[in-house]
Amino acid sequence: MALNNTFFELPVYWHNLLVALLTFVYVFSVPPLMDYLVSNHGLSKDISRKIVHICAGSVIIFLPLFQDGHWTQYLNVLVFVVWTLLLVQKGFFAADDDQAVKTMTRTGDKRELLRGTLYFVLVATICGTVFYKQFAGVMAMAVLGWGDGLAPIFGMKLGKMKYRVFCEKTIEGSLAFFVGSALAGLFFVWLIVPSAYNPPVILSIALVATILEGMSPKEVDNILIPVAVVFLAMFV
Repeated sequence: MALNNTFFELPVYWHNLLVALLTFVYVFSVPPLMDYLVSNHGLSKDISRKIVHICAGSVIIFLPLFQDGHWTQYLNVLVFVVWTLLLVQKGFFAADDDQAVKTMTRTGDKRELLRGTLYFVLVATICGTVFYKQFAGVMAMAVLGWGDGLAPIFGMKLGKMKYRVFCEKTIEGSLAFFVGSALAGLFFVWLIVPSAYNPPVILSIALVATILEGMSPKEVDNILIPVAVVFLAMFV
């Protein structure tokens, strides 16, 4: 779903650069907001971390704005490349009161940034380049952003029925994972790759991803889930 005209009739490369800058404004506005809510309004770190996670996955909402056919279309992942460098730097050298450490880790240990969070931005970079505006990449980001983001929130707040494979999960969290993945998949595929819009396929992928998430160990789901979703999306 590409635009017919660039912003202000700019050349394509300037248009794509401007859209990339919008992604920076969006992504870098979330951690300060979460930091404020954690520090001043008692928002838990676990919830703030998952809100950041969901918002980061939702950056694909800017994809329809990028004009195709010019190398600058890949500037859609520039914000993730920058975050990759920042996470590596912060994971080794950040102070304990660093904004990213406070809002994006479970325990306040900066080394957490080198695991699940770093895996997330690496996956997002691949989805925005190798699978640029493709069904597989869009579904992977929808599931990773919304499914994996909502599951722990509902699991922590409402989870009563617990089960364990490699680690403890809840039925309520898994249901939230499925609903979040399905709705996000339906919306983002319709928005970005409408030619691939197929609700039964999207719901089937969301269901399989939910089962895999329920079975996956901690810290590896940010890799395991998108890899599985891409594989399914390419062969269904």
